[in-house]
Amino acid sequence: MGPAVRLFEVCLRDGLQNEAVVVPTEEKLALARALVGAGFKDIEVTSFVRPRWVPQLADAAEVVRGLPEAPDVRFWALVPNAVGLDRAMETGLRHICTFMSSSETHNLKNVNRTMKESLAETRKVIAAAKSDAMSVRSYISTVFGCPYEGAVDPARVEALALSLLEAGADEIALGDTTGMGHPAQVVTMVRRLAAAGVPKERIALHFHDTRGTALVNVWAAWQEGITTFDGSVSGVGGCPYAPGAAGNACTQDLVHLFERLDERQEPSPGFGPVTGVDLERVGEIGVRLEEALGRPLPGRFHQFWKGRQQRRAQRSA
Repeated sequence: MGPAVRLFEVCLRDGLQNEAVVVPTEEKLALARALVGAGFKDIEVTSFVRPRWVPQLADAAEVVRGLPEAPDVRFWALVPNAVGLDRAMETGLRHICTFMSSSETHNLKNVNRTMKESLAETRKVIAAAKSDAMSVRSYISTVFGCPYEGAVDPARVEALALSLLEAGADEIALGDTTGMGHPAQVVTMVRRLAAAGVPKERIALHFHDTRGTALVNVWAAWQEGITTFDGSVSGVGGCPYAPGAAGNACTQDLVHLFERLDERQEPSPGFGPVTGVDLERVGEIGVRLEEALGRPLPGRFHQFWKGRQQRRAQRSA
C-alpha cells in the first residue's frame, strides 16, 4: 500500500464553467453539501472571474456565503487577479487558487495577458493572500502541451513552479488542459520538478481525459510519489479557452482505482481507507449532476454505476 491519496474535487468550478445550462445557486449548494457528505476534504466551489467571462459562475459570492459549516473541509475558489481576490476576501473565503498558463498563446486567450504580466500579477495576489494567512494553490495550465503552440518547454514549467513557490504558493497544480499528456511526460515532469527542489507533497496533478489517458497518467504520477490529484464528478468539465478540452479525470474512476489497491473484490460501501471518499455516494452525486445538466456525462465508472443501479431497480420492480 502506498500513502493515502488526497482527492481535490473540482466539479463545481472547472466542471461547470463550460456548461451551457446554468445550474441554480441552490442546486450548486446542494451538490456542495453532498460532496462534504461523501468525504471530500478539498472542494473547489467557484471562481471570482467577471460574470461575462463565465456566466455559470456569476453567483460566486452567493455560493461561498451559502456553503455548509464543515470545519474539516477546505472550500476553494479561483481568483484571476487582485480584484477577484478582494471579492473572495469579502465573502470570508480562506482558500484561493491562482492560475496562469505555461503557453504564451493560451495565456493571452485565457486572461488577455502575456505570461510575464500574469506572473507578476499572480505573485502580487499570492503575497496579498498570504499576508492574510490564506491558503494558496497555484495552477499552471498547458503543462503537457498547448492546443495552439503544441509542445511546451519543461524548463518553462519548472521556472514558473519555482517562482510561484518562492512567492508563497502552498501547492503547485500541474494542469493537462487539453489532455495531451502521456505517462512518459508525467514521469519526466515530476522528476524534473523534484530535482529542482519542488517537494512532491506540494505537487498536485490535474488531468483531462481527452485522449483517454487521465487514469494512466494519474497512476504514473502516483508511482512517482505524487498523492494529490484533481477529479471532477462523472468527468464533467472542460476549458472554454482550450479547443478540444474534454472532461476532467472522473472522480469515481480515481476513487475506484485507489480503493482497489489492496483488495481483489469491489470496494465495500462506505468511506474508503485510501481516499476517505464514499464511492457509492459519489455515484449518486454523479446522477444528480447529470440530471441538473440535462446531458449524459462521460465518466466510465459513472456509466457503469448508472447501469448497475438500473439493473437493480429492474430486478426489484
